[in-house]
Amino acid sequence: METKTQKILPERAWSKRFSFRESIYLWEILRGLGITMRHLLRNILRTREMPTLQYPEEHRQYSARFRGRHRLVPREDGSPRCVACMMCSTVCPADCIHIVAAEHPDPSIEKYPAVFDIDLLRCVYCGLCEEACPCDAIRMDTGIYEIAADSREKFYVNKEFLLTNDADGTL
Repeated sequence: METKTQKILPERAWSKRFSFRESIYLWEILRGLGITMRHLLRNILRTREMPTLQYPEEHRQYSARFRGRHRLVPREDGSPRCVACMMCSTVCPADCIHIVAAEHPDPSIEKYPAVFDIDLLRCVYCGLCEEACPCDAIRMDTGIYEIAADSREKFYVNKEFLLTNDADGTL
């Protein structure tokens, strides 16, 4: 009884013998080098047509839907608007948001985040945290697209950083 794969593939189709030229891939290597040389010569001879930005003076124009770095929206008293409902950390596909809830001293506010940390290196900047937040506490509208730091620990941002995250610069 023949199976479905035996009907599709002839017997021993995987054991095809290659010629010497095919087995050393010489033709493909030479063809690849030819393409590389063609691009190299075109870029050297036509430098005016290169899509280059002079970075410190010119900045790239981003799409309006491109999201920037995270920030927490503060209340009038300076505390975060977040009520620690865990919606943003639940919906995050990268699992980069860590929240620890605590009781708020104000009886009109049920909870607040005692700890609100984001690992920016793990974040995929999808904006799902912003969409899931029921009280509009987290936003990604800072306009800061470049992030730089000299150690991994600086990419773990906490609640205090997220509340004052309105200036560009290094982390």
